[in-house]
Amino acid sequence: MTTARLDHHPPPSPVKPAVTGPDDRTDVPVFRRRQRRRSRLTALAFLAPLVLYLAACYVYPLYRNLDLSLRDYTVRSFVSGDAPFTGLDNFRNVLDDPTFGPALRHTMIFTFVSITCQFAAGLALAVFFNRHFRLAGTLRALFLIPWLLPLIVSASTWSWLLNSESGVVNYALHLVGVSPVDWLDSPGWALTSVIIANIWIGIPFNLVIVYSGLQNIPGELYEAAALDGAGAWQQFRRITFPLLRPVSAITLLLGLVYTLKVFDLIWIMTKGGPGDASATFATWSYRLGFGSLLPKFGPGAAVGNLLILIALAFGLLHIRVQRRQEP
Repeated sequence: MTTARLDHHPPPSPVKPAVTGPDDRTDVPVFRRRQRRRSRLTALAFLAPLVLYLAACYVYPLYRNLDLSLRDYTVRSFVSGDAPFTGLDNFRNVLDDPTFGPALRHTMIFTFVSITCQFAAGLALAVFFNRHFRLAGTLRALFLIPWLLPLIVSASTWSWLLNSESGVVNYALHLVGVSPVDWLDSPGWALTSVIIANIWIGIPFNLVIVYSGLQNIPGELYEAAALDGAGAWQQFRRITFPLLRPVSAITLLLGLVYTLKVFDLIWIMTKGGPGDASATFATWSYRLGFGSLLPKFGPGAAVGNLLILIALAFGLLHIRVQRRQEP
């Protein structure tokens, strides 16, 4: 009996995976991690100047203004820095001051009348120039002159125009048989005078922004509306104005924030007077802080902070309205 001999081969041993270290990962190569690190460092390098600028020109001044409004600063303590902490006493004094009511009312009137008239005039001019007629570019450039002039030049020019004795406006009124108006020195006309000057200065800004918004409206919409028999007013009401809502909202917000803090125009023309006839929060804050031999730094800073809170409230309201309108 022959027995077959079978060769027995042991099963192959399992291959052990190679042990890799943290720097030998195949999914994230070393050069990719270095590239990401360089990108982050580059981004931080570009961001650093902006952060420094915001910290030096915005954060620190806001902090100092808040600190001024919460302490009893005098000229001596302002230099030495040892003013006592008074909490909200400066805000209470401001709210109890007889100037608070007129200044708040004048600020609201000055702001809302100015931005309403500026936007209405800017919108009308933008629609007019959107027709692209001959010399439209030249005329549009001429309308930008009030915006390009330094504000001190514009304010001085309007002070000369509205001068009660030698002003051009009163001379023109005299030619048509109207008695002269004491524009800058009369309590009934001082606020109106600075509002007129501010409207004239702000129209070019609204014109530029609204005109740029009109360029983004497709012309095919107007052509289709004209074929359907829509007139100019219907095209404006159904096409132009609805599609300009985002641009209009940001234009009004920027105009409101800018107009709330207008100081130099009013100060050059009337200094907030006569009395408090044209005083706003901006001029009142300056008058408290720097307008006398015994400055009231704390109340002046408190008025400035109230102005910041008003602007912040309108900004947050704008953001909320925009979010509701988003689909």
